Amino acid sequence: MSWKAQIHEWLEHHREEGTRLLQSLVRMPSTQGNEQQAQMLIAGKLYDMNLEVELWEPDGELLAKHPYFYSPRSKFTGSPNVVGVLRGSGGGRSLLLNGHMDVVPEGDMKQWISPPYSGVVLDGMLYGRGASDMKGGNVALLLAIQAIRELGIGLKGDVIFQSVVEEESGGAGTLAAILKGYKADAALIPEPTNMRIFPKQQGSMWFRIHVKGRSAHGGTRYEGVSAIEKCMIVVSELLELERVRNARIDDPLFAGNPIPIPINIGTISGGNWPSSVPDIVTIEGRIGVAPEESMDAAKAELAAWLDRLQEQDEWFAVSPPRLEWFGARWVPGSVDTGHELIGVLTEQYEAVLGSKPAIEASPWGTDGGLLTVVGDTPCIVFGPGYTATAHYPNEHIALEDMFRAAEIIALTMLTWCGIEEEATK
Repeated sequence: MSWKAQIHEWLEHHREEGTRLLQSLVRMPSTQGNEQQAQMLIAGKLYDMNLEVELWEPDGELLAKHPYFYSPRSKFTGSPNVVGVLRGSGGGRSLLLNGHMDVVPEGDMKQWISPPYSGVVLDGMLYGRGASDMKGGNVALLLAIQAIRELGIGLKGDVIFQSVVEEESGGAGTLAAILKGYKADAALIPEPTNMRIFPKQQGSMWFRIHVKGRSAHGGTRYEGVSAIEKCMIVVSELLELERVRNARIDDPLFAGNPIPIPINIGTISGGNWPSSVPDIVTIEGRIGVAPEESMDAAKAELAAWLDRLQEQDEWFAVSPPRLEWFGARWVPGSVDTGHELIGVLTEQYEAVLGSKPAIEASPWGTDGGLLTVVGDTPCIVFGPGYTATAHYPNEHIALEDMFRAAEIIALTMLTWCGIEEEATK
């Protein structure tokens, strides 16, 4: 029996075990600062597979010195990273498998059909916060490694499994692993891509714009300058900048995306009294960064666009908006579509599912940008789960997709890393 057939059979026999593992992880609310319980479960699985395991809490002081660091906190007590290395015999290519354990908060619990950390299974779907984003992907990785271990398949290249924290806040966990020295010939992240392959991903940054006015009594508002009215001009220009930036995107991987690199206005706040002319309004938003664009270039373009406002309204020459960058950011990433890992992954996808995969650009950021740009490890994003349910109430994953992704990833590991000659079938 071929290794492909044996891996398929092994996964079929371990469906209940894999489902229980995902349920256990979903039932552990691993929001920011609360990842330890779930990470210890992952570490236990890695020890059971006799991998070389490292467990550590990222060093906030060390990370703070790095130009690509961002996190709302400086200490990571209770938020450990876990890495397990399956050491190859030598002579093969290494593969890094990266997944994050942190999840976003559950939101309005009244909108859930079952408790958000129930892990309930209905009609082949497992529900719960983190099921798609991205504990289902993590379980797929673990099942792929476990199948190879228990079937006694020896690999030539190393496999590095990472379960990291802080992805939802900008990637501090993956950055900490990079600074530990973990790198490979290529990487794969099983974020919820709906089983599509993403060689490229947009980055993003959060910005804040302070729009000034001049206060006055509401009864004589003509004596003041309304920051709210000026804010409306700024918003209009931000939308025009979005149009201009996206008109430049001609990458066919974005063909199905109506706004490849959005500028999203997330909050607007200002004014403090109905009978007063507001003198300050603050806009907070997110600007998308194209896969091949630098974050500094995107910053410069937004700043230049705001400088142009004085050409439209003389008030902005007297009191220009103040731009600042704050909060989370995700590094854009781009891997050439001709990269060999994409070819290997595509071949195994077709072998398992009998059809060609969709190859697109990611509409959101992941830790793949950090791995590609900072970690010198070209990263592809491919995994089970639904993008449309990530961060939403009733988040869920199709269990069938999780097991098929595990099979595809296991076969990709064999081809990419190479099989020891005595184990070849």
